[in-house]
Amino acid sequence: HGVSPLSRELAVKFLMARKFDVLRAIELFHSYRETRLKEGIVRLQPQEEPLRSELLSGKFTVLSVRDPSGASIALYTAKLHHPNKTGNHVVLQALFYLLDRAVESFETQRNGLVFIYDMAGSNYTNFELDLSKKILNLLKGAFPARLKKVLIVGAPVWFRVPYNLLSLLLKEKLRERVQMVKMAELRQHLPRDCLPQHLGGLLPLDAYSWNQQLLAGQNGRIDPVDELVGIPFEDASIHVPGPESMRPQELLTHLGRLQRSGIHQEYEELRKEAPPGTFHCAQAAYNQEKNRYGDVLCLDQTRVLLLLLQRSDYINASFMDGYKQKNAYIGTQGPLDRTYGDFWRMVWEQNVLVIVMTTRTDEGSRRKCGQYWPLEEGGQEVYGHIAVVNQRVDRHSHYNHTTLELHNTETCEQRQVSHFQYLSWPDYGVPTSAVTLIDFLGAVKRQQRKMVKALGSQWTGHPLGPPMVVHCSAGIGRTGTFCALDICLSQLQDVGSLNVCQTVHRMRTQRAFSIQTPDQYYFCYNAILEHAQRQGLIPANQ
Repeated sequence: HGVSPLSRELAVKFLMARKFDVLRAIELFHSYRETRLKEGIVRLQPQEEPLRSELLSGKFTVLSVRDPSGASIALYTAKLHHPNKTGNHVVLQALFYLLDRAVESFETQRNGLVFIYDMAGSNYTNFELDLSKKILNLLKGAFPARLKKVLIVGAPVWFRVPYNLLSLLLKEKLRERVQMVKMAELRQHLPRDCLPQHLGGLLPLDAYSWNQQLLAGQNGRIDPVDELVGIPFEDASIHVPGPESMRPQELLTHLGRLQRSGIHQEYEELRKEAPPGTFHCAQAAYNQEKNRYGDVLCLDQTRVLLLLLQRSDYINASFMDGYKQKNAYIGTQGPLDRTYGDFWRMVWEQNVLVIVMTTRTDEGSRRKCGQYWPLEEGGQEVYGHIAVVNQRVDRHSHYNHTTLELHNTETCEQRQVSHFQYLSWPDYGVPTSAVTLIDFLGAVKRQQRKMVKALGSQWTGHPLGPPMVVHCSAGIGRTGTFCALDICLSQLQDVGSLNVCQTVHRMRTQRAFSIQTPDQYYFCYNAILEHAQRQGLIPANQ
């Protein structure tokens, strides 16, 4: 039927949902597959933001009790949804992820699913018509479970009159299974121990923890949807430019229309968005001295964890995805004297081959970064249990390339690391021309490829190699600009179009506050256009 063979478990799930009517099960499968592709609900990463926070918000859950027929009870609490804070895309991802997990149970496959749309205590601001329409119709027509009934509980007056919104929301076949009930009537539909006070956003903790327990067992797990939609388990979707991507000529037109002020405003909209996570570890009292700047912290959800030797596993460093590569970079601050040991431990533990430094140690009269490696050829320093030897320095007009040898004094192993320092980037500002930075980026990537190739069969991870460490002073401004440029130019090379705004938005969900100024954001656009002109993708006189 035009798809790869499914595992037995997945095939049975669809057959059970349609009472073993094979043709209807196949129809459901295609509907499910097309819906998830259309809505972008693929390659779900439940441990990553913003999906993780959405799963733990309590907005969706599966109750720990079943109805008298043995059906699972899934709950959506409308008053916990704030459309201005969470996009529909993430809500649908969370819904599908939780329901997929719920119907892994054979009992649920056999006895079906009751879906409670709890509107008690909700306001019009909690309601999103398009989202509600998708939720209700997808449940019936595109989900592998027997939907026994949908109970809309405690619907506010604006939902019930002057017209019934259900007729707008639902396909005809689904309407007969939907009932609007008052809180007091719910006892007729639910088991005795699932009382009305559990609803209206007052869900007890034991039911909420179903989501937490679910996430606890998901590390490294392949989501079934990847098999269903025929997407191999690889990083093929990361940073792929979306529908609003632009070809070089369109980018030129976009820049010409908005001018500098319009691009600055585009950046301002990105800057307004709060980081989608928490900073608890970075803010802990015993970790604060490890932060170069008190207001530049790393998110708990994406931070690099050191192997725990002492009290803390903390370093101000964040994993960041590259183009079609998960954790392609580690964005970090310029090491402090007291964190040199942590920095080199991280380089060793993450198998880093290339370090990119986009700052000088001192600029003006300010210290931007510690001298964390031996500067002169033949020099040697010991940082914790890592001895670092400077084997060679190759000086170029805009950067230095230093070959370092690392010796682990605990295991007696040794490795080589390439250190690249770009010298032509003013702090807070941008280079006058993108040419030298793009040439520097090219040299960095060639060296990464060369070193991965030299590892041969020793390296079994992503073909592009282990993470590349990128830092400036704070690890967000020049670091973010360098990574955004690399991603966007990779997009351009691979598919002929790119999306600066989408790229920076995603980066900021991993390394909070990446790209620090409007001018750095504007520079990304200009650098890409400069590169496109050099490559003959747009006329040089435009």
